Amino acid sequence: MTTHPLPATEVLIVADCWNAEADAEAVIFRAIEAAAAHVDADTGDAELAIMLTDDAGIRTLNQNWRGIDKATNVLSFPALQPPEGAQEPDDAPRMLGDIAIAYETTRREADEEEKTFSSHLSHLAVHGFLHLVGYDHEKDGEAEAMEALEREILAQLGIADPYADQDRVI
Repeated sequence: MTTHPLPATEVLIVADCWNAEADAEAVIFRAIEAAAAHVDADTGDAELAIMLTDDAGIRTLNQNWRGIDKATNVLSFPALQPPEGAQEPDDAPRMLGDIAIAYETTRREADEEEKTFSSHLSHLAVHGFLHLVGYDHEKDGEAEAMEALEREILAQLGIADPYADQDRVI
């Protein structure tokens, strides 16, 4: 486990449906803190934004950026990083990227999988964060490594294995 400083995290609530989850921001901050402390990536001088949206908002993002015309639970948008050794301005934080999470899909999945909303939200925040720091699940080996890391981070938060009863990746 690393001891890097934590990234600056901003949570933006852009859909009123999130008002039903008063602790959503705290859940996300806790999940990001655990994930950042667990990965071997220097994120202390960086910042990220997490947008809490609805299915309509995430569907638009999914269509515009991935060409997929449907809602999903979480999307990650890693920021382009400057080339190795490039001079960066001293007064500008390094952007890790953005994460978007859809309320209705998150709620439906939590209910269908008989998980607490906060546990599922934590998982989605961790999953999105791992994408921002370079993890992926396009290939079987990558998926196994990413899922194993998610399990470790979530276990540290006291959250059960989200993949225990399924054979799929988010």
